[in-house]
Amino acid sequence: MRRSLIPKLYSLFKEEKYSFSIFQKDLFAGIVVGILSIPMSLAFAIASGARPEQGLFTAVISGFIVGIFGGNRVQIAGPTGAFVLIILVTINQYGYEGLAVATLLAGIFLIIMAISRAGSLIKYIPYPVVIGFTSGLALIIFINQIPDFLGIQIENLPKELLPRTALILSNLSSLNVYSLLIGMSSIFIVILWPKFVKNIPGSLIAIITTTILAFFLYIPVDVIKDRFGEIQKIIPSFQFPKISWQLITQMIPSSIAIALLAGMEALLSSIVADGMLSRRHRSDAELFAQGLGNVFSVFFQGIPATGTIARTATCIKTGGQTPIAAIVNVITIITVLLCIGKYVSYIPMAALAAVIMVVAYNMSEWRVFAKLFLSPKKDIAVMLATFFLTVFVDLITAIEVGIILAMFLFISNVAKHSKTNSIKDIVNNPIDEKNKETILETIPQEIEVFELSGPLFFAAAEEFKIALTRINRIPKILILRLRFVNYIDATALRALEDILIKCKKDKTLFVLSGVNIEVKKVLEKTNFINKIGKENVYANFDDALKECLKLIPDKTAKEPFVEASEINKE
Repeated sequence: MRRSLIPKLYSLFKEEKYSFSIFQKDLFAGIVVGILSIPMSLAFAIASGARPEQGLFTAVISGFIVGIFGGNRVQIAGPTGAFVLIILVTINQYGYEGLAVATLLAGIFLIIMAISRAGSLIKYIPYPVVIGFTSGLALIIFINQIPDFLGIQIENLPKELLPRTALILSNLSSLNVYSLLIGMSSIFIVILWPKFVKNIPGSLIAIITTTILAFFLYIPVDVIKDRFGEIQKIIPSFQFPKISWQLITQMIPSSIAIALLAGMEALLSSIVADGMLSRRHRSDAELFAQGLGNVFSVFFQGIPATGTIARTATCIKTGGQTPIAAIVNVITIITVLLCIGKYVSYIPMAALAAVIMVVAYNMSEWRVFAKLFLSPKKDIAVMLATFFLTVFVDLITAIEVGIILAMFLFISNVAKHSKTNSIKDIVNNPIDEKNKETILETIPQEIEVFELSGPLFFAAAEEFKIALTRINRIPKILILRLRFVNYIDATALRALEDILIKCKKDKTLFVLSGVNIEVKKVLEKTNFINKIGKENVYANFDDALKECLKLIPDKTAKEPFVEASEINKE
């Protein structure tokens, strides 16, 4: 097995010394984050339209697998806000069966990416796309929590954001003051608690405090038990999901979105953990573990999972040093559920909504969103397109369109830097004026020289062909200088073949110069070298010009050709 896929836990015991003092730190951190994971997993499952215990099953299964096989020193996996919208939409349209298939496929995609080392491609998703859909997702999550926060009883909320918001506003008169007070108290605790105690998360204190108050003071607010009944405390037995070919084809877009979200969130959490621990994660191992965690989560009625930034950071802040902390986190969740699980059902819905609303606010990164308006207009357009598609259409469309739009804009920008110039154009500027006459005398009229710069690919190929067709006469020899070309694709090769065919028709000798090793390999592999003739491909321009001048009557090279770059240095 290559090193990039080796779990950090294996390296820990194989290459390092694991002491009792480190175990004590992992134990304390694992217990704290385990207790925190219970309400957070419940909250994200409920916000996603799943049953509360499904969030707990996911935290246990995925958390254990990522702890064992992950590529991080510390990574706490489980349900997260990134999946709320995609889970909600999928369950509403296809039920849990559809979500199970989508999650299973997403897990397989993540494993394939890890094995094929394609996981690094996730890093190249444009930043405006990430901010656009993250901010849009945060807005939707925030608005979706308002009914529970206010204690408003609304059945069959519309899927669309504007009708949903309008219906919530029209029912504000029926709000439950006690729910509002519980919700506001939770927000105040979440915000103010870290100012006094750093190691214990405020969201955990908010949930515990409001649950105790609501239970012992008989405050008339909705609790988990009222909405979902008793929470199942025992993890269900292994069960393979129902799969059909039709469901697989329907779930492919959702599964791709889940895989991308899981990969991005996990790698972002890994980077945060690296910074806090001064360590380096293994991306391939992490993606492999995330994929495995999602696959097995489905087998135990779980929902999509990934590395959670907040819980991972909390674990490290409270002393977590190794993957053992993640395993202790799982053991803590199971122990708490078995011992006092019945009391979890008494958590107020308003408190959970308040915690999720704070998470949504932090997710929105509105300061970064606003700052991006100072970026180039194209980046602003990509961000806004992704944001509005997330809010008013769906997350899958937003990610797809955002990435495609950003890709086209990038290709357009790169194509602008791929140029084809005649040698006369290159020297026809004031800085080259003193050398112009010498250079043009060295290159007779029978020889046309064009210099290409930048990557020669499909977006630049057409401009390349058009530039060459602007020759007013048929030259005896055509030289293409490729010294600044470091990449060539199939479309550009086709353009070269078209030029070769035209040159043969016009009885013009076609010569290449300055061909670097990488480009030459491509030309050899596609047999273009043999088509043009090995004798017509030169490593540098001076050699090419010297040989070409021998073919022109009464013409010899007066002096070595002066490179444009050398002229500019004078």
